[in-house]
Amino acid sequence: MRKMEFKMERPGLVTEGQKVTVTEGVLPSNYYYTIDPSLAMSPNIPFRERLKSKEGVVESVEERPRGFYVTVAFDEP
Repeated sequence: MRKMEFKMERPGLVTEGQKVTVTEGVLPSNYYYTIDPSLAMSPNIPFRERLKSKEGVVESVEERPRGFYVTVAFDEP
């Protein structure tokens, strides 16, 4: 099980236990992922750590001083 954190700007866009799909974006030296439809965004991920799954389950939504952070679990090692 691989877990990835996404930053979300507003509360209530996703809930714990919800299935989500992600879209992969490519930068010159990294990938980034967005929970569809543009609900939350991951940090930049190095090429060697590319995500293989495109679907996951929201494990938690946490409010922090800088915004809301969503942890998504993907079925991969």
